[in-house]
Amino acid sequence: MSFDSVGRRVSPVAFAVSVVLVLAADVSIAAEAAPPGFDYDRAAPLDVREGKATRPPREVLVRDLTYLRLSGGRNGATLVSPRTPPRGLRPALLFVHWYEPESPTSNRGQFLEEAIGLARSGAVSLLVDTMWSDPKWFPSRTPADDLPNSIAQVKELRRALDVLTARPEVDPKRVAYVGHDFGAMYGALLGVSDGRPAAYVLMAGTKSFSDWFLLGRKLQGEAREAVVRELSVLDPARHVGAVAPAPVLFQFARKDHFVPEADAQAFFAGAREPKELRWYDAGHGLNDEAAHDRVAWLKAKLGL
Repeated sequence: MSFDSVGRRVSPVAFAVSVVLVLAADVSIAAEAAPPGFDYDRAAPLDVREGKATRPPREVLVRDLTYLRLSGGRNGATLVSPRTPPRGLRPALLFVHWYEPESPTSNRGQFLEEAIGLARSGAVSLLVDTMWSDPKWFPSRTPADDLPNSIAQVKELRRALDVLTARPEVDPKRVAYVGHDFGAMYGALLGVSDGRPAAYVLMAGTKSFSDWFLLGRKLQGEAREAVVRELSVLDPARHVGAVAPAPVLFQFARKDHFVPEADAQAFFAGAREPKELRWYDAGHGLNDEAAHDRVAWLKAKLGL
């Protein structure tokens, strides 16, 4: 990441319990902040339109598609699936990419090779566009819109789960979520209102959105604290505990300039068991060892 300048609904009681658990883990929480609402019209039509298959490996189909966004317009995605007809319901994965505009993988293609490999083992994957798919998103965004746009993005991730689980070959009880960077942070909020993912891999995310949204902004004192308070309602470390009982694999890099070890540990501390933390001798983009580990972990969790 570089810069140039919500399935199941959680009751108020369940949410309160999750907050207590997070506090016990020494995660800083703004006590006055209310949980955000990620509800949306689940009956709204998806209108999925599939394009022609690209040139994939012989045993795997890779197809681009679009579907209706909740906010209007159409969202782009890539569907990766086994070519052979299913003999039963298949496990599935939703992949959400990172934001690194100087990298050619700062788009939904980041996890394409992993998705192809998992398709060979029988899984269906959906790789989706996000608001940060645009390389100019971060410097051109309006900071006052960070909170509403972030809430809207979580709803769009739930919408992507709708697209994935609507496929007749997908087993809705074996769906995993994989997110890197912002993909990890927004994915951590899904458990507040969506219980469909049965497993999560969260890569190189940080504990609070303000850690990144304040980068490049010359705010000091009360002005800066006001932004931290406003965005704290979405802090991933505050909400990631709600994804339980789904297991979570956290992957962090020891040479990550954007996620200090203390912030990584705070994010991890917010999660409930079962959870696992792995460190890699790499930068923010992680490395091949991390890719190998998460694919093996996902295969085990999804029964591939």
